[in-house]
Amino acid sequence: MADIEIIDNGILIATLQGELDNHEANRIRSHISSSIYSGQVRAIIWDLSRLGFMDSAGIGLILGRMRDLAPVEGETLILNPSTTMEKIFTFSGLGPNIRHSTVDLAIGEIGGVLHEQ
Repeated sequence: MADIEIIDNGILIATLQGELDNHEANRIRSHISSSIYSGQVRAIIWDLSRLGFMDSAGIGLILGRMRDLAPVEGETLILNPSTTMEKIFTFSGLGPNIRHSTVDLAIGEIGGVLHEQ
């Protein structure tokens, strides 16, 4: 299950919970990609603090949305993955995108003074 919200400054917050399977990943992918392509989104925060399981479809979901954001130099942060998920993200080259923080702190990092927003 996913709760997806676009807040001020084009930051999309995707809160994932339970288990992320291929069917759910496809649904989320469609929703987020259309928001990116329509110009509504410039950054994504993936809150994984309540996600119990994710397979390769989840990795593909996040990597693919990073590709979608590349033309607009969009940012991606992955919050609070489980230890196992963090290892997989690190092996996939996403280690620099991982944060152990709150959504509010991540919003500040993306939309803060450093980014002149």
